Amino acid sequence: MKDYENQNGDSRKAGQILDGAHFKDVAGEVVLVQSKDGTLGVKDQRFREAVTRLKDAVTATGQVENVRTPYDKEPSPITPDQRTTLVQFDMKGEASSADQRVQPVLTAVAGVQQAYPELRVEEAGGASAGKLIGEAIDKDFVRAEQLSLPITFGILLAAFGAILAALVPLALAMTAIIGATGLLALTSQLLHVDEATPNLMLLIGLAVGVDYSLFYIRREREERAKGRDKQRAIEIAAATSGRAVLISGITVIVAMAGMFLTGNGTFMGFAEGTILVVVTAMIGSLTVLPALLSLIGDKIDARLIHGTVRVLTRGRVTWARKLGGRNGEGRFWNTVLTGVLRRPLVSALISGGLLLALAVPAFTLRTGSQTIDDLQGDYAIAETFKRIDQAFPGGNEPAVIVLKAADVTAPAVTAAIDRFKQQAFATGEANEPFGVEVNPDKTVARISVGLKGEGEAVEHAVLTLREQVVPATLAGVGEAHVTGNAAGSMDFNDQLARTIPLVFGFVLLLAFLLLLVSFRSLVVAVKAIVLNLLSVAAAYGVLVLVFQKGYGEGLLGFTSTGYITDWLPLFLFVILFGLSMDYHVFILSRVREAFDRGMRTEDAVAFGIKSTAGVVTSAALIMVAVFGTFATLSLLTFMQMGVGLAAAILIDATIVRAVLLPATMRLLGDWNWYLPRWLHWLPQLSHGDDDDHEPLPRKDLPVPVG
Repeated sequence: MKDYENQNGDSRKAGQILDGAHFKDVAGEVVLVQSKDGTLGVKDQRFREAVTRLKDAVTATGQVENVRTPYDKEPSPITPDQRTTLVQFDMKGEASSADQRVQPVLTAVAGVQQAYPELRVEEAGGASAGKLIGEAIDKDFVRAEQLSLPITFGILLAAFGAILAALVPLALAMTAIIGATGLLALTSQLLHVDEATPNLMLLIGLAVGVDYSLFYIRREREERAKGRDKQRAIEIAAATSGRAVLISGITVIVAMAGMFLTGNGTFMGFAEGTILVVVTAMIGSLTVLPALLSLIGDKIDARLIHGTVRVLTRGRVTWARKLGGRNGEGRFWNTVLTGVLRRPLVSALISGGLLLALAVPAFTLRTGSQTIDDLQGDYAIAETFKRIDQAFPGGNEPAVIVLKAADVTAPAVTAAIDRFKQQAFATGEANEPFGVEVNPDKTVARISVGLKGEGEAVEHAVLTLREQVVPATLAGVGEAHVTGNAAGSMDFNDQLARTIPLVFGFVLLLAFLLLLVSFRSLVVAVKAIVLNLLSVAAAYGVLVLVFQKGYGEGLLGFTSTGYITDWLPLFLFVILFGLSMDYHVFILSRVREAFDRGMRTEDAVAFGIKSTAGVVTSAALIMVAVFGTFATLSLLTFMQMGVGLAAAILIDATIVRAVLLPATMRLLGDWNWYLPRWLHWLPQLSHGDDDDHEPLPRKDLPVPVG
């Protein structure tokens, strides 16, 4: 993905100009040289010796060029107190591979630091950050991915009690991920994707791939336990769980597709990758999985490991077959559901009140862009970046003004650039370092200037440049746009503010229509949307409490920045809304099937939720465990994502699906299936097997219609 594709507004226009300007792709580095106790200054001989030795040391590596010190004709920046300076240089070669060549330079800088202990001599920059931070983050992701697979397998093994039954869902999920990644290699030629997309595909692929397999295998084993032959059991599973997989898969795809409406390259790439993996998992569940079950037959229940453990421990270690057998019910959920259906109003008020209480903190949610503070853990380079920013405010992430003209070296243009510098500094919101780079054909100038302050102060400085300084100095000589980290964050937030209503409206409306058509019930569709929104709001509230308020800092080992990363709320809404619908559709399909076959609503609700309790619990445990591994990463953003996803799935599978859903369905009774007469033209979709004539006990019949 090109840099400008994940930008918006004025920043995107600047990025597009830079992309076509053919600037040399350079990785800039700086070395902070600072008196530790404040006794040495730039004019002192010892300080000068250190800087001179540093220049010689980095030059001797043969990896750097354009070295600037405070003693050169064009000096590098010096703080007003003369106690801190920067030695600036560029890495030779392409910036994309500079992190692979920066180690000798880091070693040289460390040698100078050792020789001058009274000074801080610390390197920072794109190449060194890529080397030191990038490697650590890559290791984090590898560890999280390596943990995800055994955790998933372990939960499946405990749930099924059979090694084949545990391997089949995992194999389907992994093949879906691999297949979708192959498809992404083709589609990304048209719509580029962010480098984090494959990591996201692994998360979503494991979640939906395992879920869909669990739904299918659970139903097939249930039918076999009833005495059906292998072929008939698979046919019934296809007609019931297969339909639920199709409906939930389409719902997830609809939710993911909402990200296309943001107009942001990163979100659009996420949508592309997640849709591909969901489609692949859904198709595999509807085609490959039935074929596998037909091939394996009852061998899928072979409990080799369980039997071996039981023999070796003489029966002292054993576990129940949670997803096999006739009903898959558990004592815990049976007890919970019995109490909920006995006192539905109290249960609804308590569970609904708990969700609302969790959601209240979400109203104070604050967002901010990723900074060096996002990096958690003991990283010396992160402290170096902070010291540089403290000494030279805005020096780490300056504003960048992109000026395009017929000849940016012409006297009129250079004079305009000089006026820009003077007026920018005169505002009191900009400072050194200031620099101007010109592309090879002299049509584009890249002007960088430091911005003072943090947060709102930096944003105000960007607005001052855009609305006052640039129009007054550069507008008359060419096309000028302001970009940089602060400007890019502002443009991103503006774009998000415009598109969030579109995304929410698109996802909610299409999900509502899909549920309305699938279940032929206005109440079911509306209630599903409301319950899912409650789950998402509660997850937002948990995020605010943990990462914004700081509750749990010690437990999770992070330091709060006081805000949530700006792109995360929308991303979480889309992902959570889609994944939550998996459980909702699966449970409602069993409830509707039981109702259509003669059960009264109350009994159908009890039957549907009890019969799916095992699979929903196991699927939720897998999601929570997999998402929870991301809470161990070094980047606070991914910690927020992991905790948010895990919390939402846990809330959804327990409070919502096991308490609030049955309680509200019990209260509404047959009004759950209300459909206005003017919508009776909607197609009648079966949620059971039309050829399966085994009736369920019918206790009452009336169904209100419009």
